[in-house]
Amino acid sequence: MTENVQLMPITGSLAAVTMPIDENPAAIYLAGLKESGRRSMRQVLNLVAGLLTGDSDALSCPWASLRFQHVSAIRAQLEGRYKPATVNKTLAALRGVLRAAWQSGKMTAEDYQMAVSVKSVKNTTLPAGRELTGGELASLMNACENDRTPAGIRDAAIIGTMYAAGLRREEVTTLDLADYEAQTGQLVIRGKGNKERTAYLPTGGAQALGAWLIIRGKETGSLFYHVNKGGCVIPKRITPQAVYNLLDKRAIQAGVKDFSPHDLRRTFVSDLLDSGADIVTVAKMAGHASVTTTARYDRRPEEAKRKAASLLHVPYRGHG
Repeated sequence: MTENVQLMPITGSLAAVTMPIDENPAAIYLAGLKESGRRSMRQVLNLVAGLLTGDSDALSCPWASLRFQHVSAIRAQLEGRYKPATVNKTLAALRGVLRAAWQSGKMTAEDYQMAVSVKSVKNTTLPAGRELTGGELASLMNACENDRTPAGIRDAAIIGTMYAAGLRREEVTTLDLADYEAQTGQLVIRGKGNKERTAYLPTGGAQALGAWLIIRGKETGSLFYHVNKGGCVIPKRITPQAVYNLLDKRAIQAGVKDFSPHDLRRTFVSDLLDSGADIVTVAKMAGHASVTTTARYDRRPEEAKRKAASLLHVPYRGHG
């Protein structure tokens, strides 16, 4: 979210309040999120709090006093400044806080239902990011294989697993050794909302992970450990930031242009659809709640448009 965007305070804004953390709807809602999601949602709630009270602190906003007109005004303000995905993310956070206010007895069911009835913004934009080509994936793996240290072997396993299983960055960090069955290649993944799904690593991904497991050892704990600068494996769970850093490092070594960790997941979905996999199956593999989300990564309609456009002829011969 762009931080330098200036939004006008909502008319009839509310006064900031102070309340115990265990009674604060925003605190209750945020406590139920994973750490990475907590930071992101706190940011958008701070923005909303600033609109309502002039104090950009989610914990001082009187969320239980919000009504339909407040949420409608917030949606209108954000819609004029941000992309639909950002607006909808903010509305989702706001609905979560209002649910906490209702469930804790600070808001009536009628007021809650009316407030959360404000609809999301229709999202017709293309997904951000990009897909990696097969050549780029091969270059990334080669960069890891050329590094004979434990870090190189671990990073090859992480990249292979992220692509082959369509993992989010946070999902990589929650994997335990017990989540992987080497004989079948099955991987149990805990996604958003602690929902579990299974994935199956293909031969190359299983081989890369197997090489790492020889170094990692058989003790219980995190599937992927830290490796220090001296090449020593530290039995400590890696962080989402560590995943980001290692991908950035390998991209530079491989000469691959910038990509985000989520782009590996995006490539996973796109490649499966391109190969003819059923979209419902792909949605389940990716942990998408709706096939509509999966369909946004389908490159086939764009390829059909490109082929159709090539049928046209522009009669331009130049100036010579």
